[in-house]
Amino acid sequence: MSFDDYKVVLYRNQPDEWLAEIPSITGCHALMPTAKEALAELVEVFRMIEEEHRESGRPMPRDTTEIVHA
Repeated sequence: MSFDDYKVVLYRNQPDEWLAEIPSITGCHALMPTAKEALAELVEVFRMIEEEHRESGRPMPRDTTEIVHA
């Protein structure tokens, strides 16, 4: 699965911080000063997690995130 196969949640965590995360993947999150930086960092975090899964022969988790109210 690729980054585009997952739902990303992006929100302001503190007055000066943005959190981007893929809820279906444990530990796949990034906290940065801007939304753009958080999303860019999330892509890198996802890449590292995907590489770890690939090298160990484990499949990536299925995206089970449902957006119920946006």
